[in-house]
Order: sequence, then structure tokens, then C-alpha cells
Amino acid sequence: MSLFIKKPISVLMAEASETEKGLKKTLGAGSLVALGIGAIIGAGLFVRTASAAAQNAGPSVTLGFIVAAIGCALAGLCYAELSSSIPIAGSAYTYSYATMGELIAWIIGWDLILEYAVGAATVGIAWSEYLNNLLVNVIGWKAIPYEWCHSPFEKLVDPATHEVLAHGMMNIPALSIVTLLTLLLIKGTQESALVNGIIVIAKVAIVILIIILGWGFINPANHTPYIPEAGTYTDHQGIAHNFGGIMGILGAAGVVFFAFIGFDAVSTAAQEAKNPKRDMPIGILGSLVVCTVLYILFAHVLTGIATTEDFRTSGKEASVAFAINKYMIGYTWLGKLVTVAILAGFSSVILVMLLGQSRVFYSMSKDGLLPGAFSAIHPKYKTPYKASLFILILVGLFAAFVPGDIVGDMTSIGTLFAFMLVCAAVIVLRKTNPELKREFKTPWVPFVPILGIVVCGAMIFGLGWTNWLRLIVWLAIGFVIYFAYSRKNSKLQKGIVVNPKDPVDPLNPL
Repeated sequence: MSLFIKKPISVLMAEASETEKGLKKTLGAGSLVALGIGAIIGAGLFVRTASAAAQNAGPSVTLGFIVAAIGCALAGLCYAELSSSIPIAGSAYTYSYATMGELIAWIIGWDLILEYAVGAATVGIAWSEYLNNLLVNVIGWKAIPYEWCHSPFEKLVDPATHEVLAHGMMNIPALSIVTLLTLLLIKGTQESALVNGIIVIAKVAIVILIIILGWGFINPANHTPYIPEAGTYTDHQGIAHNFGGIMGILGAAGVVFFAFIGFDAVSTAAQEAKNPKRDMPIGILGSLVVCTVLYILFAHVLTGIATTEDFRTSGKEASVAFAINKYMIGYTWLGKLVTVAILAGFSSVILVMLLGQSRVFYSMSKDGLLPGAFSAIHPKYKTPYKASLFILILVGLFAAFVPGDIVGDMTSIGTLFAFMLVCAAVIVLRKTNPELKREFKTPWVPFVPILGIVVCGAMIFGLGWTNWLRLIVWLAIGFVIYFAYSRKNSKLQKGIVVNPKDPVDPLNPL
């Protein structure tokens, strides 16, 4: 059989219909918007803003957010059309299977692991770091011992004597938060969405507080010039960055792109949406618009309160709390709330990443590309619990035993690659299935999808050859698994088309 055999649209639409054996439809437009905001607002808003201002753009980091948002919006328009036309779990994997064939679908499914599973582990490690910040600076307790909140590959060194003070053993807080959120997802998507909704309300409220209260502390001198003169900045690690001018803004866009990762995770829950044809476009584009507005206002206030030099020296990762405590006299309580908001933000990001990964595994398993156990639906909770448990093992091991700074850019490459394939899928599907009912249509096809491919491709190019090499190695491993297992067990390759209404035992799927 062909490597590029396509999954019929009719089969996808049948799978999307309500059945007793399928995923439970519990999510409305509001829940999907909250899900998107929960995935997007996290480390990016509180950490990447200051980093991009320090290394690349100064106050013009706001323009970097706009550039990154344009790239995401172009891909978001394509996601909205596909998710409303093909309301099925699996996101870019499913869209690629229907439009470009099985091998491309496998590549993107394997690639999405970089975004969801690796991303969830990385954020889990960051959550562990900020938990210590909360314990020490907010509550006033002692920090968790170094050995039990760092991986075995990390060590604590005295900066003065260079003496090794402690060795990491296992990151217990990171493993704990991943485990807790996985169990919540198994309990039910509706319950997870409820918890996520509460978190979203809390952290968005704190962001709005910072914008409103901080506006009065903006020093116009910190915004002059708004776009610094083009030059270079060498950070404390000796790495040179383009600073100021057009290249500085584009560099900032690449840095703050991480802050937008997550809105596409909404599309993985399409099969659990009550009215996907209406709710999916609202969920994807609505969450993107809300976060973009908050990002621009937040960046404008933050760079107006503190100087670029503050972000380079004293502030670092805790620049937001630092700026509040130093310049917003009388608002130290707000600085403490920021730490709480960061922890809440990280929690909701992990939650949505785990949700997205389990749904991709669920879809690939139903197609035979992964073992059938991953598509097993819990008889009571109606969630893919075996997929979630397997992902818990993968993500948990990574979070507990691997340093968090190893694969950050790989997460970005996985996301951008998915965006490019989704944009291409819209063009292909318009040609191959013009009769397909589309509740939402991407405007100006093929101009918008092509522009999305170009913008995302440019951001990938900016990540450098080392990240391309990592991606190539990751894809090579995926090819080995595909040709050794997946192609032989593919239901389409075997000529098997499963009707979701057939009486199949959900605990022992074909």
C-alpha cells in the first residue's frame, strides 16, 4: 500500500458523531477559549517578555509580540477551518492524515510529542523552581532541599569558591505536579476544564491588575527611544544577540513565540466540543486575540516601569516581581501575587499539554499506528486513560531526571512545523474536497496559508542549525518506529475501516 494513503473524510466525520463508545462531548465555546488562554498564558508572559526586552528589543518587544501574533494568527485561521470542518481529536495529525497521507500524518504526530510531552515536562521543571520561590519569598518557609528538586545531571556550585555544595537526585515537585494533573485528566475533561477555568480567571485577573496599577508608574524615559538603535548585546554566557532595529524586533518575535505556544492545543479537543463547527473557531481565535492584547499591554507597562538594564542584571527570570518591588512602592503584595500567578499559569499549561498529547496518542492508536491500548476509553470517565498513564510515565521520567533547559527550542520547532503542515492542509483540502461543509472558512486561500507557511518557516530558520539537527535526529527515530511497527499495523494499510458505531469493547479495541 502507498505511504501516502489518505484517511477518508467520511470515516473522520463518522468518528466525530456522538456514540456511547466515544469521547464525551462536554466543552462549550467558553471552556475552549479558557482552555486556550490556560495553555498560552504561562512562562511566556512572565519570563519571556523580560528576556526579549533584555536581549533583543528593549521597549519595542511589544512589536515583537505583534510579529509573533501575526504568524500564530495565520496558522490559527487555518486551524479554525480544519477543526470546524473535521471535528475530530488529534489536531494537526488528523488533518494531515486526511489531506497529505499516512507518512506525513505520522511525521506530524511524532513531531507533536516535542510540543506537548516534552513541553509539559519542561514547564513541570519550571513549576518546581517557582514552587521554591513561593515557599521562601511568599510563605516564609524553607526551600525544598536541592537534591530533591533537581535532576541528577545538575549540581549546586558556590560562585565564589566553585565548590560543589550539592548534587541533584530527583525532581520530586515536577513529578508530583505532572502526576496530579494527569489523574485530573483521567477523572474527566469537564472537571479538568473547570479547574483550568478557575486558574485562568485568577491569573488573568492578576495580569490585568499589573497593567492597570502599573500604568501609573510608567517612566516615559524608559520608552525613549522606543526602537533602540541597531547593534549587538552579549549576555552573561557570552552569546551575542541582535539588539535594536528590525533584526532586534524579529529576534524578540522568535523569543516571545514561546509565549503563544498552546492555542493549537484547543483543536485536539475538537471531538469533545458540544458544537465543534461553531465552538472551535471561537476557542482558537478567541484565546489568541485575548492573549495578544494582554501581552502587548503587559509588555508596554513592564518596559515602562523598569529599565532594560534591570532586565539584564537584577531582574533575570523574576523580572516582573523585581520591577514591582523596586518601582511600584506600596505594592509588594502584588509582587507576591505574581509568584502565585506564575505557578497557576504553569499548572494550566501542563494540564493542556497533557490533554493535547493524550488525544494525539488516542487518534494514532485508533488508526493502528500506535498500540491499541492507547485508544482504550475508561468505562466510567470516558477518557483515554491508558494513553494518559503512558504519557505520565514518559513526561514524569523526563521531569524528574532531566534538566529543563535541554529541549526548549525543540518544543518551538515542533510547534512551528505543525503550523506549517496545517496551513498546507487547508490548501490541499480545498482542492481535494471542495464539497466539504465548512462552517468557518480561512479567508484569501491560498494567500493566507502560504503566508503562514512563510512566516513560520522564517521563525524556524531563526532557531539555528543545532535545533535543526535535533529535529532531524528525532524524526529519524520516528521513521524507524513507523517502518518497524506502525506501517505493518496501520488499519488503512490493512484495508480496515472501523465504524465507530460498531459494538467494539473500549477496553480491548481492534
